[in-house]
Amino acid sequence: MSSWIEYTEPIWRNLNMRQLKVDEAYFSINSTLNAGKAFLYTLSDECYECPYAKVKVISSNPNHTNEVLKLNVAHPLSFKIFEKDVGRYAPDNVSALCTLQERILNEFGVYNFSIHSNGSCEIITDKAGVNINLSLLSVVLLSIILFIIFKLTIFATKRFQSNSDGQINAEEEASNDKTVQKKRMRSLDAFRGLVMVLMIFVNSGGGGYWWIEHAPWNGLHLADIVFPCFLWIMGVCIPFSIKSQLSRGSTKLSICKKIFWRSVKMFLIGVCLNSINGPQLEDLRIMGVLQRFGISFLVVGVLHTIFSKTEYVMPQSGCRRSIFDLILLKEQLICMVSLIVISLGITFGLCAPGCPRGYVGPGGKYMNAENPNCIGGIVGFIDLKILGETHIYQHPTAKYLYDSKAFDPEGLFGCLLTIVQVYFGVICGTILTTHIEWTARVKRWMSWSVVLGILGGILCLFSIEVGWIPINKNLWSLSFVFVTSSLAFFLLTIMYYIIDVRESWTGYPFAECGLNAIILYVGHTVFHKMLPWHWTIGPMNTHFMLLLKCLWNTTLWIGIALYLNGIKYYYTL
Repeated sequence: MSSWIEYTEPIWRNLNMRQLKVDEAYFSINSTLNAGKAFLYTLSDECYECPYAKVKVISSNPNHTNEVLKLNVAHPLSFKIFEKDVGRYAPDNVSALCTLQERILNEFGVYNFSIHSNGSCEIITDKAGVNINLSLLSVVLLSIILFIIFKLTIFATKRFQSNSDGQINAEEEASNDKTVQKKRMRSLDAFRGLVMVLMIFVNSGGGGYWWIEHAPWNGLHLADIVFPCFLWIMGVCIPFSIKSQLSRGSTKLSICKKIFWRSVKMFLIGVCLNSINGPQLEDLRIMGVLQRFGISFLVVGVLHTIFSKTEYVMPQSGCRRSIFDLILLKEQLICMVSLIVISLGITFGLCAPGCPRGYVGPGGKYMNAENPNCIGGIVGFIDLKILGETHIYQHPTAKYLYDSKAFDPEGLFGCLLTIVQVYFGVICGTILTTHIEWTARVKRWMSWSVVLGILGGILCLFSIEVGWIPINKNLWSLSFVFVTSSLAFFLLTIMYYIIDVRESWTGYPFAECGLNAIILYVGHTVFHKMLPWHWTIGPMNTHFMLLLKCLWNTTLWIGIALYLNGIKYYYTL
């Protein structure tokens, strides 16, 4: 282990501690049962409504020679010992010799698991683990220090140039910068750039922290927020673009053609990125992130173009004036409500073959493996039939926790509510184009944030698993759309107030990243496994080293964005 922050002795009681990966610990198991054999089953607290799964056959050893086992301890573990093999998963109606409930264990720890001759069992800490949160804190502090050094270097460089060259038209440059900022809302670029930076960070592994990576099925982790926020901010920009083109005299037909062509380019680039490990057409994944961008942009963009009004008069009535942005979007609102009704009707009204009606679970061993082949219910079945089993994503997050089958989290059916997600961004953009006063914008955005947050909370009953419609990124559930859109409204409101209203922050460096988001997305996907972006030193088995690699990769792409902005190069589809 190459990190002093997560340092542990290389050898502990003849155990090679450097062979442990992040979130792993050693279990030294000793059994003195008279039966001769015992069967160890475990259950992670992360796995909801799951049975205990068999992990080890333990031989009785009166000579106290221990068997050693590695287990992932990122979440609390429960243990059961059976006298006989009860199958891959332990049924609830089979009694166990002993049970140990939800033990919180630490990374790089060593634990003695003893099974006594009378059938009792216990876990004793032989070597305490490490505090993995210190790695996160240290990398955050390191990032702050490096940023301060970077800003001081730039400041010193500019002062040196200013002193050597005399006045370099600083006042003129400042006025030009202000002019540019007035023409373009910096908060929109900063929002997009912040989401892009987070996407690069989580796609680089997120330091191996479970709460940064995608949720296995239901729930909301940091990585699950990135994609919907990116779709949402794309929707925010649609009213600006279409209004600008209409004001220049472009016909709606020509605008729709441009939208179609841009959508096709996004879809094709996404398919090409899916072939990054080799274009094997017989099992090439068809859908993906950019593909869903393309489909949702096409539908929302064309709808908004068709129903956009080139000229309108703001009503004098205070009531109608307050909701005028919704009045302008009434036809599109009807379309979005229709999509929600269709999506919910199919999801909860139909059933996939061999699955319960309205099933939205991960299949596999979920609910004691009652429906092992039903991942995603009718949603997964529709994608499977349309796309084909070999052309959907083969490694969903649920596979590693629930032993589920293939499922595409960016499949076709989920596009219905993805379109609604983008449309919430259109509402935000329409508020911008309709209302001039910043107070009117902020009030409306915060109102949408509160309403959507409450609606999302009601649908999931403010819980992870037991709600009517749980928050689920894989299924792109309605509660997921509401909650993530609520977060997006709230975050943009804060950034808009700080950057564009108060002008307390320019959005640097996220605004510069947002100006070339497509380059950063494609670039970090293509060059992810190449130097200088990706590297390994030794086993890379600590959160600290994984975080350093993520920080390095993310910082390089921020630097590339700053360079492109410096040479005034911007690329859009």
